[in-house]
Order: sequence, then C-alpha cells, then structure tokens
Amino acid sequence: MVPSCFEVILVAFILVLPFLYETNRTFRYYFKFLTYYGIVMANAVLLIPIMIFRPGNVKNLLLASSLCQPVSTLLGLHWELRGREHLEKEQACVIVANHQSSLDILGMFHLWPVMEKCTVVAKKEIFYAWPFGLAAWLCGLIFIDRMNTEKARSIISSAMERLKTEKIKLWIFPEGTRHNTGEIHPFKKGAFYVAINSQVPILPVVFSSYYFLSTPEKRLDSGRVIVTTLPPIPTIGLGKEDIEALMEKTKKEMSDVLNATNRELQLSLTSSKRVQ
Repeated sequence: MVPSCFEVILVAFILVLPFLYETNRTFRYYFKFLTYYGIVMANAVLLIPIMIFRPGNVKNLLLASSLCQPVSTLLGLHWELRGREHLEKEQACVIVANHQSSLDILGMFHLWPVMEKCTVVAKKEIFYAWPFGLAAWLCGLIFIDRMNTEKARSIISSAMERLKTEKIKLWIFPEGTRHNTGEIHPFKKGAFYVAINSQVPILPVVFSSYYFLSTPEKRLDSGRVIVTTLPPIPTIGLGKEDIEALMEKTKKEMSDVLNATNRELQLSLTSSKRVQ
C-alpha cells in the first residue's frame, strides 16, 4: 500500500520533532506549553463525567490534581514545599500567593493533596474556556468580575460563610495580574477585606521566582521552585481600618521570603555550574 501524503508528513514531523525540541528554544517553549494545556484540557474532558455527580464539591480538585501532577515532570519542573504544617491544618483561611505565570496552577496541583479542601477565586473569563472552565466550575471555583469590585466582594463574602462552616481554604492572588519579575507587586484589597470581614486568618504562600521562564525570550527550561507557606496571620478583632496595615505586613513577610528563596536558588545554580 502506498502511504498517503498525510502519512508521509506525519512520519516526517515525528522524525524531526526531537531535533527541533533539542535545538530550537522557541519551538521547545511553545511545545511545552501546548503539552501542558493539552493534558489539562484532556483531563478536564475525562473528569467532567465523574465530577458532574457532585458539582461544586472542592474535593473534585483532588481528582484533577492527581491526574495533572505528572505534567510538571514532563516539563522538568520540581516543586519543593516548606511550611507544610501550616497548609495541612484543617481551617478556613484566605491564602494569598504571588502570581507569576499560568504555571502557578501546576504548583497548586502539588499542594492540593496537602490542603485537601481549598477553592480558588478566578476571573469569570476562565469559566468560558471550556472544557477547563466547566471542570473548574464543577470543582467549586468562585468566578468574579474583576471590573466590578463591589459585586466581586459580595460574591466572595457570601461564599465565605459556607467555607468557614466546612473549613475550606480560599486561594486568592492579591496582585491580580501575573508578574514574573522576581518581586512582589502591590496588592489589591479584596483578599484582606474578605479575611477581616470573615475574621479568618491570612495564610501567605510564596513561590520562588521562575528563573527558568522568560516569555520575551520564549524560554521554558527545567527548574526548581521553592514553595513556602508562612505562619497564619490572625485577623480576629481587626476592622476595615486595619486593611492597609494587614496588607503591608503580609507583603513584607512574603517579599522577605521571596528574596531569601531566590538567593538560595541562585547560589545553588552557581554551585552547580562550578561543579560542571
């Protein structure tokens, strides 16, 4: 049988794929992200028929994380968790974490088995990115309109009543926008308003900088990320007038940890290069 034109092209692509991956940084960058997004989308399709029987249950995220964790291995990413004892404690709290890339989700997948019960505040646009958006809704994510601050706060505050009762953690990225610059950027007030209003602690989580990622350079290499969970910051007795001070305290503690872990990783990389 004479192979079709499509079959010839497919075989040629498969043969040249390893060469492009090893020699072309831009190709490797896009290939890794396509692999990442493709596997997450495929897992969403696979899990939707299962999760649909318990819609809105945050424990659906445990199923999603178990299937998606291997993606980090494929991309060459290693997540190292510190302060595990703070994260695994069963309590309602508002987790605030620095936001650097969509790769943050892979780090979160590694933390969900530790947290067990946690949901996330996400922009409403994500809901429409089906099948991922539908799977996220079935997992109990809270979607908000970032352009309507008052409505967003109302939605989150209403959800917090149930989260407190069921001792579910609420994950928020207080910077709002992703910044892979090696520093913590100014926080928005929402997470701190909700924590004080609900009288639940703030639990800071810090991802060390993604030195292996550069969007302008189209570079995504293998790398190590140190994820540090700091001790919870209590809000009992605080009022709206304390929001600014709480934000500054949290930002400073997170910045100090980020700088320390970045220095540690830089020293480790320098030592590795010397050994080589």
